[in-house]
Parts: sequence; C-alpha cells; structure tokens
Amino acid sequence: MRALVTGGTGRIGSAVAERLTQSGWSVFAAGRGEGDLSSAEAARALVERAVEELGGLDLLVNAAAEGFVAKPIGELTESDWDRGVVIMVEDVASYEPWPSFAAHCAAKAAQAMLTRVFARALAPEVRVCGVAPGPVAVVQGQEERRAAETLLGRIGSPEDVAEAVLYLADAGFVTGTSLFVDGGRHLQTVRAPGA
Repeated sequence: MRALVTGGTGRIGSAVAERLTQSGWSVFAAGRGEGDLSSAEAARALVERAVEELGGLDLLVNAAAEGFVAKPIGELTESDWDRGVVIMVEDVASYEPWPSFAAHCAAKAAQAMLTRVFARALAPEVRVCGVAPGPVAVVQGQEERRAAETLLGRIGSPEDVAEAVLYLADAGFVTGTSLFVDGGRHLQTVRAPGA
C-alpha cells in the first residue's frame, strides 16, 4: 500500500505519515521543499514524483495547509481567500462561523464541500473522505483554554488525527463523509472570544 501525504512534514501531516508507515504503508511525505501546491503544475509534478518513487498510489492524504492566523475581515486580501482549498484534512472551522477567522472558515467550508463533490465524481473507483480536527495542534500556553472548548475537557494530538486517517484508509464502505476529531468541540455551546 502506497500513500502520498501532502503537508507531510507539518505537525498533523508528519503524525499521519508516521502512523501509516507503522502500519506497513510506503509513504511519500511531502512538505514545502517538495513543491508549492498552490501551483497546479507543481502539484502535478509532486504526484508524478510520488508515483515514480512508490511505484503507484493507493492513498492521497491532503494535509497541506496555510497558517491559521486571526485577521479582521476588512484586512483580508484576495490571496487570503484563495489559500487552503485543495486539502482534505479539514477543520471544525468548516462547520462553524468564527468572525476572527473568516477566510479560514470559508476556505475550510469549501474544502469540506469538495470532499463530497469529489466523492460523487470519483465513485466507485475512488473513495473520498475528510477528517475535521479540532484543538489538536495547540499553541503552547493555550492548552487549558482550548481544552475547555471541548466536551471531553482536553485537547487532542496530531496522533489522534493520524488514527482517524488510518481508519478511513481502510474503511472500504465509507465515502463522502467527514470524521470529527475534536473531542466534541463542534457540539460545545461555549465559545472562546472571537471564535
């Protein structure tokens, strides 16, 4: 089994790549050094390189993402809106309106819809699923506040997301859906300021 993990050197992507490797997958973990995925040409070249090195592909994990930075709506540029749409590692922001993260929420919502569109367009040959992490790659010092946002009262880890990816990779009758890995954050009614 052969997998390409874009964003494979980031906090979540590297955990996914490592977990797949532990489970016997041959993995091509691609970071920024392997190509800028905002360019269609560079993205195609990356896939071709992965196919050549691995001898084919059985799984694509789209974990590449631009940063998660608060920005007032009035300061957003066109390039802010264009970031992060060609990925399937989603975010609970796909399903929640956070005023301080308007562009991020919009990009993630579009990506969540692409998960479903691709699932319909590529079936039955290809299954397409999403993973929507919550507070798993938390900035140091914010653990307590972010844990309070979840129903489980704790934060997760990139390895939690990796386990979800591994499950979906093997779940042969699952397609067109997103698995929340957020400790129940999307069900929590208490929100942090600005979220």
